[in-house]
Amino acid sequence: ETEVEQLQRLLAGMEKDHRDLLARMESGQAELERLRKVEGERAAQQERSSQLEKEVAGLREKIHHLDDMLKSQQRKVRQMIEQLQNSKSVIQAKDAVIQELKERVSYLEAENLEMHDRIEHLIEKQVSRGGSSARARSKSEYVSRVRNSGIWVGNGPKPLPLIRVVET
Repeated sequence: ETEVEQLQRLLAGMEKDHRDLLARMESGQAELERLRKVEGERAAQQERSSQLEKEVAGLREKIHHLDDMLKSQQRKVRQMIEQLQNSKSVIQAKDAVIQELKERVSYLEAENLEMHDRIEHLIEKQVSRGGSSARARSKSEYVSRVRNSGIWVGNGPKPLPLIRVVET
């Protein structure tokens, strides 16, 4: 009987150990599942982290490319502005030359008219000394000679008004 009691105690202890081991095994499995889950999340996080790192690298490359393009465009704009300023300066210089030439032409036309008037006046003086028929002929000859020689062209641009000074 003592042996049976001992065996029953031993059996009860073994059952208790069995339950304890089952409980520990279940808690170990639960912990293992939790760790696997955490590890899975960690792996997912690492994968997501790696994807994000790739995206960031791609975006950095795009930003670098856009910066290069922006600098290139800024250089082009600066060059265009310089070209425009240079062109503007050249145009202003040419406008000044044109204006100066217009003034010279006006001055020369005025001188030409003055010379024409003086020659006409001299011809009239000479004609008045030589007689009336010679006067008419020499004046018309002079006007046709002057027009044909290119000194004064009557069909050219209209000259500027001229103020005549008569010497007495």
